[in-house]
Amino acid sequence: MKKNLALLTGGYTGEHVVSLKSAAIVEQHLDRDKYNVYKIFVYPGEWYFTDQDNNKFPVNLNDFSLELPEGKVTFDGVFNIIHGSPGEDGKLAGYLDMMQIPYTTCDVLTSAITMNKAYTKAILQDIPELKMAKSMQLMGYKPALANEVIEQLKLPCFVKPNTGGSSIGMSKVKQAEEMDTALEKAFQEDSQVLVEEFVEGREFSIGIYRINGKIKVLPATEIISSKEFFDFEAKYSPGVSEEITPGRMEEREVAMVNKIAEAVYAKLNCKGAVRMDYFLEKETGDFYFIEINTVPGQTETSLISQQVRAVGMTISEFYNELITEMWGGAGR
Repeated sequence: MKKNLALLTGGYTGEHVVSLKSAAIVEQHLDRDKYNVYKIFVYPGEWYFTDQDNNKFPVNLNDFSLELPEGKVTFDGVFNIIHGSPGEDGKLAGYLDMMQIPYTTCDVLTSAITMNKAYTKAILQDIPELKMAKSMQLMGYKPALANEVIEQLKLPCFVKPNTGGSSIGMSKVKQAEEMDTALEKAFQEDSQVLVEEFVEGREFSIGIYRINGKIKVLPATEIISSKEFFDFEAKYSPGVSEEITPGRMEEREVAMVNKIAEAVYAKLNCKGAVRMDYFLEKETGDFYFIEINTVPGQTETSLISQQVRAVGMTISEFYNELITEMWGGAGR
């Protein structure tokens, strides 16, 4: 008997546009022989499902159900593809836990912690062979803040919202006079801002997930952006960046990053598919942590999709593995 699967998309932040694109691809690749798929849009004050005739049906949040002409629909599980809040910061996970409905992404605590870049770095800083760029966590804007940052950190620096995603509100500061504008831009997106010293090196991103209780690491993607950094345009506009999967690393580097990736996933108690971004420093060859994304994009050209295909797996097979793990693995 087919199970009812809710595919959640939308969200409360500017990242909802990316979520909609991801959901369109996920919807195409979910196995309809196994699942009845209901795409549910999640917006502030409005959670709803639309049928083929574009009729809108509200979600009953008391038990996470739908009242459709053919009857009441309840759900066996949730495929969460909401980037940002509430899908990535723990709010949705908490609600689904109370409803006793399993979901494909990280639990409340992991989601809340990993949404905060500074807290994540603090937890991961003792993992062997994983370096952290020197940084400052800023808890509010004030006119003299730029000078304080310049006094403590070397330029160039990255300035980014501490709980943001998709590089929205992020800047690379190369001159001292640019710092105040960058801070104002970041604080428009978040009440906390992270400023990190620039690490000169090559940028990579690597997917990690768990199947049958075993952590699996996908091939890393090397990112070569024509922009100053891998910003929103570089991530989502064709031709702005070059992405090489598998990325160009020596065998010992591949072995090392796989070991680091497993340790990061385990330390943060992740679930589902996550993506870790890192630098391979030019002079030393050291691995520098950038951030972890617990609801990575799932468009046709997204990094996770590229990495899945690189190991000879179809996207549909990958989603089946994530959903099977959500329900307790192959034995359940």
